[in-house]
Amino acid sequence: MPMLRPMKKPTLVIFDCDGVLVDTETIAGAMFSEYVRATGYSASHEECLVTFRGRSMKSAIEIVEADIGRTLPADWGERIEEDVQAIFRRSVDAIPHVYHVTKAIEATGIDRCVASSSVLEHIENSVEKIGLADHFSGNLFSATMVEKGKPAPDLFLHAAREMGHAPQVSVVIEDSLPGVQAGVAAGMRVFGYVGDEITDGRALAEAGATVFDDMRKLPTLMGL
Repeated sequence: MPMLRPMKKPTLVIFDCDGVLVDTETIAGAMFSEYVRATGYSASHEECLVTFRGRSMKSAIEIVEADIGRTLPADWGERIEEDVQAIFRRSVDAIPHVYHVTKAIEATGIDRCVASSSVLEHIENSVEKIGLADHFSGNLFSATMVEKGKPAPDLFLHAAREMGHAPQVSVVIEDSLPGVQAGVAAGMRVFGYVGDEITDGRALAEAGATVFDDMRKLPTLMGL
């Protein structure tokens, strides 16, 4: 990837969770794809992985219902969340070199938080399992806290407001197209992490993200 010029140092760094802090996208995506295709949703497994990555459960349900032409059971999303949480309560792995980024942020004293489409329980479990609970000091935000999830900007704006920072001095670390779109819509600088073969780096760049493929590059890109 081309060399990128560093930016002016931000005052708030907002991390997505799955695929940015913890390596859960493959397992969770596969499970969600199975549930979705069982409804009669007209897409392949690979298409499901791309379509629903980074979306809130509410947004995903709206897409599925529009496609299949009927309303899903009221507890459909809850059943998926329970199955996913059962897996990740046992173990999750950190994204390679993410501690390089968190140490750099700690050294500067910049505020940081997590803003994810996942439920709060999953976010809490994830940061605890990889040893970053203290790093974020309870500053965890879920799409369940706002009316509209990604790609709407609501979650990132809510997180920045709660943390006491303006959008223009906040940066977002994302790995999904809806997440990048949400960050750009919020008026924030967005960095798009391309860490696997599923992530479409070109789409993230076209949506407005500064794309990178190694967490060790991120501190310099952020001006730290």
